[in-house]
Amino acid sequence: MELAKRVYEMTRRFPPDERFGLVAQMRRCAVSIPSNLAEGQARHTTGEFVQFISHSEGSLAELETQLRLSLEFGYCDAVETEGLLVFMEELRKMLNALRRRLTDR
Repeated sequence: MELAKRVYEMTRRFPPDERFGLVAQMRRCAVSIPSNLAEGQARHTTGEFVQFISHSEGSLAELETQLRLSLEFGYCDAVETEGLLVFMEELRKMLNALRRRLTDR
């Protein structure tokens, strides 16, 4: 959820004409990550939970692409972006470890 908050804060400074483009897409991806984890955890089988973890990993990858595009377009600060990418890499590792732990049961 921290990632979603940080993405919302960052995208507030994007150009108004990106409101329905990158801003909407980035926010949707950022919210999708914890939402999929919550939904997967509420499912009745480990296999379903693992599937939703995979969805979260996909949203994280999408968000990384959109963040890099935003940096290329000059919509965000390089230092802030790098900090966010480092944070996202940690999240990627946590998701991977959770998936492995569940599949090794």
